[in-house]
Amino acid sequence: MPFNERSKHITQGVARSPNRAMYYAMGYKEEDFDKPMIGIANGHSTITPCNAGLQPLADAAVVAIKAAGGNPQTFGTPTISDGMSMGTEGMKYSLVSREVIADCVEVSVQGQWMDGVLVLGGCDKNMPGGMIGIVRANAPAIYVYGGTIKPGKWKGQDLSIVSAFEAVGSFMAGKMSKEDFDGIERNACPTTGSCGGMYTANTMSSSFEALGMALMYSSTMACPDQEKIDNTAESARVLVEAVKKNLKPRDIVTRKSIENAITLIMATGGSTNAVLHYLAIAHAAEVEWTLEDFERVRRKVPVICDLKPSGKYMAVDLHQAGGIPQVLKLLLDAGLLHGECITITGRTLAEELAGLPSEPRADQDVIMPISKALYREGHLAILKGNLAVDGAVAKISGLKSPVISGPARVFDDETSAMDAILSDKIRPGDVVVLRYLGPKGGPGMPEMLAPTSAIIGRGLGESVGLITDGRFSGGTWGMVVGHVTPEAFVGGTIALIEEGDTITIDAHKLLLQLEVDEAEIARRRAAWKQPEPRYTRGVLAKFSALALPANQGAVTG
Repeated sequence: MPFNERSKHITQGVARSPNRAMYYAMGYKEEDFDKPMIGIANGHSTITPCNAGLQPLADAAVVAIKAAGGNPQTFGTPTISDGMSMGTEGMKYSLVSREVIADCVEVSVQGQWMDGVLVLGGCDKNMPGGMIGIVRANAPAIYVYGGTIKPGKWKGQDLSIVSAFEAVGSFMAGKMSKEDFDGIERNACPTTGSCGGMYTANTMSSSFEALGMALMYSSTMACPDQEKIDNTAESARVLVEAVKKNLKPRDIVTRKSIENAITLIMATGGSTNAVLHYLAIAHAAEVEWTLEDFERVRRKVPVICDLKPSGKYMAVDLHQAGGIPQVLKLLLDAGLLHGECITITGRTLAEELAGLPSEPRADQDVIMPISKALYREGHLAILKGNLAVDGAVAKISGLKSPVISGPARVFDDETSAMDAILSDKIRPGDVVVLRYLGPKGGPGMPEMLAPTSAIIGRGLGESVGLITDGRFSGGTWGMVVGHVTPEAFVGGTIALIEEGDTITIDAHKLLLQLEVDEAEIARRRAAWKQPEPRYTRGVLAKFSALALPANQGAVTG
């Protein structure tokens, strides 16, 4: 629609007088009805440091939209803190919140017939939830990330939230003093902002620069810094211009731009959750994208950033080294990006990157030249086999050898697995199986950061495998395979594993296999019965009933 035509359906429609009367109650004047109505989806909350610093950014967006000739309309979106809910029943609501946030954005933009929307978020599911809502509504939009947290410090060591989780395993194993355990816990999160490594929040926000839906450099800024406020104001001004140009999300979010986003994720060593979320974003945008596309991209894109959880550096270090635009420039020059893709500024990705150096600065080692890549191929491998007929996701960076074959240690809940790990019942060579944690069985695919961090903290990261039909935190690394599909709750082979069965994880062969005779598997399948749903009312019951499998993004609509 032309400039401001969407909101004119409400403000100057058939029922003009009653509708306008309600706007006058909020201080509108006659001339305001010729201005675009710009939504601000504000994810501010004091639940989590990821979102506690968003209100100043929302305030800056309001001022900038007014100055650019628009009418700001602020509405709220919820958040669930993954870090705070980890290891509890609350973790089951995390992925569900992605769908709720998407619904909030779509409902508000479409229900109020806004001309555009600026979505502002922090914690992990804020990004994919906001983007799903954006492409569903398809009104001009921009994403503004609230910014990363600054590193904590303890005895000269940089800390993140994952440091605290790994410290639990080390302390319980007697490998860490009480002083150091307390020091890490109290100093891991020193400011507002989202978790500081290339975990899920920074993975998704970084990818939005490559996707074309966020301004360059915006994803690696620290939440408390003035440049984040300035960036928000600039994002608001760019959005008003996009409304004038009628530049819509589905003009930007295409198969090629999604490939650009996945390329960036591979190059930076991003989170396994990006696989789930981009399947969901593509589904919402009606773009064809499958697990096989991730594997296709992985095989041609090297890892060129040395970032946590498996590397050395934090997002603020990446920012100082040149940020996501420098990474994108290297990938573009190597022929790994579609530079012709349009961005929210109206310029192409290649135009946005013009003038940047073709090599990273020599005084840093966060971003490596393509010729000195940390890994020749990407780190998010898609595994298949009789344990994952429809696919599973393995994160293989930081490992000396991503291959293990060993006895299954089977758990139907996270608590039992944690007890076994912390009481030294898991030994080198074991493969831990965590099941009935998928989209329907969990429900909600809870993340397994606590078990994986405990394994790392006890020094077993290279020698113990872990597979699950649930998810992993972006902070997870090790011999781990998640998103196993079909999940246990619908009778996937993972439900048929028995204690002591041999399981093979082989990322070289892209294989996840239960080494049991097919006749025996068939016998077990015939005897298997689906368990009763864990929830029969409320949003978890709705999610369990509606969610598609993980290989389709676990979306509900």
